[in-house]
Formats: sequence, C-alpha cells, structure tokens
Amino acid sequence: MGSLDSRIAVVTGAGRGIGRAIAQELARRGATVVVTDIDEAAAKETADLLGNGAVGIRTDVTDRESVGAMVVEVARRFGRVDVLVNNAGWDKAAAFVDSDPADWDRVLQINLYGVLNTCKAVLPLMVEARSGKVVNLGSDAGRVGSSGEAVYSAAKGGVIAFTKALARETARHQINVNCVCPGPTDTELFASMGGDDPKLREALIRAIPFRRLGRPADLANAVAFLASDESAFITGQTVSVSGGLTMS
Repeated sequence: MGSLDSRIAVVTGAGRGIGRAIAQELARRGATVVVTDIDEAAAKETADLLGNGAVGIRTDVTDRESVGAMVVEVARRFGRVDVLVNNAGWDKAAAFVDSDPADWDRVLQINLYGVLNTCKAVLPLMVEARSGKVVNLGSDAGRVGSSGEAVYSAAKGGVIAFTKALARETARHQINVNCVCPGPTDTELFASMGGDDPKLREALIRAIPFRRLGRPADLANAVAFLASDESAFITGQTVSVSGGLTMS
C-alpha cells in the first residue's frame, strides 16, 4: 500500500460521497487532508472525522476567487500542496432536447471549469516544488457517453482530454496527472438521478460483469494509488473503475 505520510492533499467536493471516501483513504495512508466543499459544515465535519491535522475549508470550485483564497490559506498553513484531487461534480439527468441551458452552464462550471480553476491555482506550488500528484475525477460518461447526460458527458470528456494535455505540459516538472473514471457508483448523487429506482439499479447490476454497483471505497483506492509514489512513472492515463461495465 502506497504511503502518503506527511503529504498535504487537497480534495474538492469531499464533504460527502466519493469525495469523503477519498479523503478518508488518503488520511488512512498518512496524508494531512484539506477537505474542501461548497457546504462548509460538511467539509468541517469530514475533517473532524479524519484527524491527522485535517482542515475543512468552504470552497466553490466555480469561483476562481474562492479557489484562490483556499490555496492561499493552504500555502499559509502548510507551505505546499503535494496532492490535488479534483472530485467536485454535479449532474442533472435529462434528454438533451429537453434540457435547460441554465443547467448546461452549471454542469460545465462545476465539472470542467472547477478542474481548470483548481489546477490553475495549485500547479504553481507544485512547479516550484518540482513535485506533485494531480488526480482528476472524470466519468465513464466522458469515455463512452451516457443517455440523459449529454452535457455531463461532454464536460467529463473535457476533463479526460485536459488531464492528458496537462500531463504532457507538467511532466518536465516531475508532476503526475491522471484521471479516474467512475462507472455507476452507489452515492447520494446517483440516487438523486434515478438510482433509487429498483428497476434501474437491477438493470445496471445485470450489465456490470462483477454484478454490483461501485462503492465510494473502490474509487478511493484507485485515487490513493495514483496519489502515491507507487505510481511515479504513470501519467496522462485514464483509469475506469466500473466493474468491467466499460472496457478499452
């Protein structure tokens, strides 16, 4: 298991769900985690659960000033960022022809611009240190498309492409940039988008070779590996964590 002792890790959207599981796993491996979330209470609650010097900071990833203020605070407290996990995300299921353009903006702002905003703020610290790990949460929707999630698929496809380009640009600074793509995962967000419908759940489970939905811990383990020194020679890669639902 890759140790993260003494590492400073920033995780966005870590107040609940997959983000919280990632924060817990990084802390379990020794990292001091900066838990960021637009819900300040959830961020602080998660940080309290983690211990090991974890802090919770309200951050709106769609707001560059909010992101910048968070990074300034982290630099003041810890002097560096060793790991950045871009997990914050949001979606609203609807056929594209029935979708509301206002929802397009929110999906793109959170899922794509959120990643751009945090990377823009954090990377100068990593470049200066000539070290760092960036793990972006994409989605299998961005790899193969997902009915009812056209704009979300576009945003996550953008995250995947951005990850590859950024990995090329930052390799000379000894920074690794990779992407983890969840398949259907049993979270509150999944339930809110119809995942609490027994027929949909059963259909998805039948389609997944391992015959179960993903669990937040499944994603957390993949992220923790890519955040550790065990992945030192891996960059620009997209890893699907889907139980075999999608293969490439």
